[in-house]
Amino acid sequence: MPTVFTKNGFRFFFYSEEGNEPIHIHVAYGDALAKFWVRPEVLLASNIGLKSQEIKRAKKLVNENLSLIEEKWNEFDIRRKNL
Repeated sequence: MPTVFTKNGFRFFFYSEEGNEPIHIHVAYGDALAKFWVRPEVLLASNIGLKSQEIKRAKKLVNENLSLIEEKWNEFDIRRKNL
């Protein structure tokens, strides 16, 4: 479960084995979890426990870090395919 970055109490990560899903990012905040699709635009895919303000803050951080998220996703995807 590689962590991409942490900011303001949020942890942004992805799971190593999620099949062939398109690029997305999971977000943990305390005991709450959410998942955002990254392309073609940042969209909330699922939410367990994040309040609406927390979702807005997390989405903003995803948008601000799109390049980093895509870079880390692609790096990990290449390594996974080479195993």
